[in-house]
Amino acid sequence: MYNSFYLFISSSPVAIPGRHFPVQQKAARKQEQWPEKEKNMGSLTNKQPRVFSVHHGNALPPCTRAHQIGALLLVSATFFLTRLFHQSFSPCTATSFGGDLGSSDSPSLVRVSDAGYLSWPNRGYGSALSLKIYVYEETEIGGLKELMRGRDGKISAEACVKGQWGTQVKIHKLLLKSRFRTRRKEEADFFFVPTYVKCVRMMGGLNDKEINQTFVKVLSQMPYFRRSGGRDHIFVFPSGAGAHLFRSWATFINRSIILSPEGDRTDKKDITAFNTWKDIIIPGNVEDGMTVKKPTTVEPLPLSKRKYLANYLGRAQGKAGRLKLIEMSKKFPDKLECPDLKFSGPEKLGRAEYFEHLRNAKFCLAPRGESSWTLRFYESFFVECVPVILSDQAEFPFQNVIDYSQISIKWPSSRIGPELLDYLESIPERDIERMIANGRQIRCLWVYGSESQPCSTMQGILWELQRKVRQFHQSHETFWLHHQTIVNRNLVEFSKWEPPMPLP
Repeated sequence: MYNSFYLFISSSPVAIPGRHFPVQQKAARKQEQWPEKEKNMGSLTNKQPRVFSVHHGNALPPCTRAHQIGALLLVSATFFLTRLFHQSFSPCTATSFGGDLGSSDSPSLVRVSDAGYLSWPNRGYGSALSLKIYVYEETEIGGLKELMRGRDGKISAEACVKGQWGTQVKIHKLLLKSRFRTRRKEEADFFFVPTYVKCVRMMGGLNDKEINQTFVKVLSQMPYFRRSGGRDHIFVFPSGAGAHLFRSWATFINRSIILSPEGDRTDKKDITAFNTWKDIIIPGNVEDGMTVKKPTTVEPLPLSKRKYLANYLGRAQGKAGRLKLIEMSKKFPDKLECPDLKFSGPEKLGRAEYFEHLRNAKFCLAPRGESSWTLRFYESFFVECVPVILSDQAEFPFQNVIDYSQISIKWPSSRIGPELLDYLESIPERDIERMIANGRQIRCLWVYGSESQPCSTMQGILWELQRKVRQFHQSHETFWLHHQTIVNRNLVEFSKWEPPMPLP
């Protein structure tokens, strides 16, 4: 890493190769005049006398052995102090990513050090996080509270943080405590709009029509949204429906940054709400008892003690892939477990029991349901079972820095059948162990913790946001004059814009 150091004597640098410092053997040598072309350079080899360059006509005193030893001590001290500084202040300098997930010659991959610190690649990101995010208060804009608490204000954040849609609450709460939060709109890179609409809708706080009307009301009161056309505004849609929970999303927030576990939705709608250029795939919300508590609710089993080759834990929902798996489990009950899960009533499966089933197989099958993403994919990493993706349209977080072929298997959903089980059975255990070890290295990126933690989902989201920072903000309703004044169509300066403002 440290191939050479440069000692600046006079005005020119002289390279000193690391760990090779020749020392002259003789106590003194006859001084010689340097050739003219070398007057301005110093030499630290033992082949020429050390006479340094002339300044203002006065020759410097000759370099003695004491000078040489002093210079070498200075270089040695610089070397060790630099190493000490680097190790003390760069805890994210990592070892290789899970053994096979990259090497020192592959700077584009995220890495986790032996101490558990996340090291994000410099390429395309910069060397450090530098963001300012404004988080709207629920009371500063009329209608925003309804999108978080329902029409009667009775739905609590605590009620919404549980379950697979809890990311909408977790991200909001983490940003409120983030060191990147700013309370000054004029200096913000991004504006976070907190809404819990999936939870509010599921709990009867607002219906679809009310959600749509309230969103439009909220947006019309945001001058900064109008200024950029929403390009610097962030929304979280944590379910398979994605931004479609806001029926008019394509009209009003089609340029905004959407955080969602769902990628392609063209199989359900005429147009997908996910855009790979501006939007960010986020992990699903895995049970806290499996991610943040120690010891976890359920611990992984050694491969030798797992009863099944594979399992599928979920309802049929009338989906072809799921129905095939359930049918296969009846033909191959010793290889594939598909228990009849009850999600309500006295036979409802508890969370601990669910994970006890999940950990009892080498491969966890993750077919699509109503949408292409599945929480089971993320859950499998915490019981250390290799996820097998059976959802052709599925998208995954942080794909530009994670090689998913090293930690999972993706199998065509059209080929679900005995052929799949035969393939999984043919995989050597050493390869299964390797994939599990690789997954163990990066699963911290599925955990919704503070960005101050060594590795967390929030770190990943913030790095992704940094790539989307715009120096300049514009929309088709924004104009500017020669002295950098931003105006609207009526040439009214931005500082004088008053809500409600017309929206597209």
